[in-house]
Amino acid sequence: MTHIYVDADACPVKDEIYKVARRYSVSVTVVANSWMRTPDDAIIEFVQVGDGFDEADEWIVEQVNSNEIVITTDIPLASLCVKKGAHVLGPKGRVFTEESIGDALASREVSAQLREDGLMSGGPAPFDKKDRSRFLEKLDQVINAAKRAT
Repeated sequence: MTHIYVDADACPVKDEIYKVARRYSVSVTVVANSWMRTPDDAIIEFVQVGDGFDEADEWIVEQVNSNEIVITTDIPLASLCVKKGAHVLGPKGRVFTEESIGDALASREVSAQLREDGLMSGGPAPFDKKDRSRFLEKLDQVINAAKRAT
């Protein structure tokens, strides 16, 4: 059965995930280091892990199975989940696959080095309506792909 895990601490599309999950009757587990409000809905579960570095990521990797879905901005987490056969989607609609995850990890390392050397500042572009729309479209596609594979 299809299931969605949400790396929730910095996820800007939680409400969209809940809406789409209800439409497809897909259960959702929201994972975070600190308490957050989630809808009172039988298909939505909240799991609060400890506040240690990467505890939410580690919990998700332990739980996720092949053909389940993970929503995250964390590239190393995405990589681990892809290796387990999960469908991984970023909040801006970026789909991480076995073919794309190597480039994503490399880009992350280059950006980190440029920031460390003072050659680059700031972070990613602000989240906008186009990102939200792209995410919704890709989430529909990923859920359908996961359902076909089970």
